[in-house]
Amino acid sequence: MTAFKRFIASTLIVATTLMGLPMTAQASIVSTETALQSTDSAAQRERVSTFLMRTDVQSALQSHGVTSESAVERVKAMSDDEVAQLAGRIDQAPAGGDILGILFTVFIILLITDILGLTKVFPFTRSMR
Repeated sequence: MTAFKRFIASTLIVATTLMGLPMTAQASIVSTETALQSTDSAAQRERVSTFLMRTDVQSALQSHGVTSESAVERVKAMSDDEVAQLAGRIDQAPAGGDILGILFTVFIILLITDILGLTKVFPFTRSMR
């Protein structure tokens, strides 16, 4: 029992000594561009999600075997750069025009996430995991 008490006392002495050391913290100034980028990213995600909720887009996705809910979940899982690229393609597409290119981009992103094992939408893919 005395060995156990010594161990506890030694541990408490070390912990109390370490609590007295100064803690370091790092902070930096956030630029306006960085702050605007985060709000811009949220707006781009909303734009892509709204695009995926259109009936013509949903019917095209369903023809490829993808539900609109899983597509929206994938958009939420994308990085900010991927969402910005996809939103840029939506903005560049003419109204009612080049929807095939956008759907192809969504299909490729879904296929890549299936191959990486992040999701399981397509039955013909095998996960790398």
